[in-house]
Amino acid sequence: MSLPQPATRYRFGIFEADQTTGELRRKGVRIKLNAQPFQLLCMLAARPGELLTREEIARELWPGETFVDFDHGVNSAINRIREALGDAAVNPRFVETLARRGYRFVAPVERISPDGSTPPASTPSDPTPISSSSFLATPEELPHASHNVVQTLFVLLQLMYVGFYVGALANLPEINDLLSALPKAALIFTVLIVTAAVLIPVRTFLLTAVPFRAPALRDKYLRLWPFLLPFDLLWALSPFLLLHHISIGLALACTPLLVYSPGRPRST
Repeated sequence: MSLPQPATRYRFGIFEADQTTGELRRKGVRIKLNAQPFQLLCMLAARPGELLTREEIARELWPGETFVDFDHGVNSAINRIREALGDAAVNPRFVETLARRGYRFVAPVERISPDGSTPPASTPSDPTPISSSSFLATPEELPHASHNVVQTLFVLLQLMYVGFYVGALANLPEINDLLSALPKAALIFTVLIVTAAVLIPVRTFLLTAVPFRAPALRDKYLRLWPFLLPFDLLWALSPFLLLHHISIGLALACTPLLVYSPGRPRST
C-alpha cells in the first residue's frame, strides 16, 4: 500500500496556503477561507497551468455524493477564492476561467515540503502577463481589510451618489437657474436629468446586491465600471449644483470624494 503524500504548503505571490493547518495567509496575515474553497485552491495550486475540469472539482469536493447543483457549488467556491485573493475573472492573476471547461491556476507556484525544502517554482506554461505599470493600485498594494469594512465604505459611496442624484432632481428649477449662464445650458440640463434618472436604478442595484453578496458581483461590477466611470466623473461636480442649500466649503469637500471613488473597482 502506498503511503499518502505529505502535506505541503503552496506559495504564490504574497499568499501562502498551508494544507496542514488549512489556512490561507497574505504576508503572514490569515485570510478567512472556508474548507471547500481552500481545498479547491490547493487543487489548483498543485497543478499550475493545467486545466482542472468542473467534473474533477465536483468529484474531489463532493466524493460519493449525489450533488444535484454542483455547478452552483463550484461557482461559489471559485468566487470565494477570488474574493480572498483579490482576483477577478475579467483580468485573472491567479485563477483563470476556461468557458464551459473549468479553471486553471495562472500564477507561478512554489511548493514547500514539510521539511522546509523548496523545489523550483512551478510556472504555468502560458501565464497571463501582468502589467508592471497601472494607474490603479494592484491588489498587493492595497491594505488588507475585512470584507465588512470594504463593503461598508462601498455602500456609503453609493449612498453619497444617490443622495446627489435625488438632491439634483428635487431642485431642478434652482439648478436650471444656475446653469442658465453657461453655453448650451439646455443640453447640460437634459444630460443631468437623464443621467440621474438612469443611474439611480444602477446604484440601487449595487446597494442591494452588496449586502446580500450576489454571486459574481465583483465581476459584474468590473464590467459595469467602464460605463459608470465617465458619468461618475461628470457627477463629481454635482455638489456645486446644490449651492442654494450647502456651503461652497462643503461642496469642495464632497467633490474630491466623488472624484476619487471611480478609482475603487479593485477594492470592491
